[in-house]
Amino acid sequence: MFTKISKLKKFILKRNLNNSGFTLLELLVAIAIFSLVVLGSSWFIIHGLRYNAIIWEQLTTQNEGRQAIQNFVDDIRRAEESSLGAYAIAKANNYEIIFYANIDVDHSKERVRYWLENGTLKKGVTKPSGNPLTYSNDNEIVKELAHNVVNLEKNVPIFQYFDQNYSGTQSPLAQPVRVIDVRVVKIQLELEKDPTESPVPLHIEGLGQIRNLKMN
Repeated sequence: MFTKISKLKKFILKRNLNNSGFTLLELLVAIAIFSLVVLGSSWFIIHGLRYNAIIWEQLTTQNEGRQAIQNFVDDIRRAEESSLGAYAIAKANNYEIIFYANIDVDHSKERVRYWLENGTLKKGVTKPSGNPLTYSNDNEIVKELAHNVVNLEKNVPIFQYFDQNYSGTQSPLAQPVRVIDVRVVKIQLELEKDPTESPVPLHIEGLGQIRNLKMN
């Protein structure tokens, strides 16, 4: 009788131990699955936020570039003889252009300068002043228009110039450009904030025909 009871106790104890082992294994499996779910969710959240940040930065860069292009096109169309009688265009190279235009509501013609400096497209405006009138560099007001400009690194000129025969297909005038030949100016920006995040730079361009210079 006692032998049977003893065997029964051993059987129950062994079964309880086995049951405890299965419970622990299930717990470990559950923890592992939960950990994978947490890690997966964290990965998607982190990368989702990262991609959203990249997209937002690209949109910001794109909008900034488009505004800069439109600003330039509006200005170059108004190019004309300066208040001192100088020719409408003073300088025309690949990364800088200087011209005269009445870009505000007064009656004088401002000297307008666009140029690339340390990856930033800048605009400088100088009003004529003094008696006799002069365009003093000390009076130039500078504004930053677009950042992350990589034209220089990509060997892509920002400004290209065309003569009166421009039809949309011919090559730009070769440097050095004779300013008296210029009738149309093309501006193009290559924008790239982080080369490791974007496959190619964002390309934006615009074209402005100078209204006050005759097209024969």
